[in-house]
Amino acid sequence: MAFERNVGGFDRLARLVVGSALLLVALLAVPASRWAVATGAALGSSGLLFNAVVGWCGLNALLGIDTCSQE
Repeated sequence: MAFERNVGGFDRLARLVVGSALLLVALLAVPASRWAVATGAALGSSGLLFNAVVGWCGLNALLGIDTCSQE
């Protein structure tokens, strides 16, 4: 199965910013022993940062959304 890029432009930038913010939340929640918050933020961050770096989103593929063609 070939993965074609379907995340681009503003969508990609927004995922990068929100993913980075969630990573910061996860890192700040660990010393405070807020394990549920840290785990949730880390999982969300990893998904968004993966989408931003690779340029592919499984949910976009399922829904037929392609923000790369808008560039």
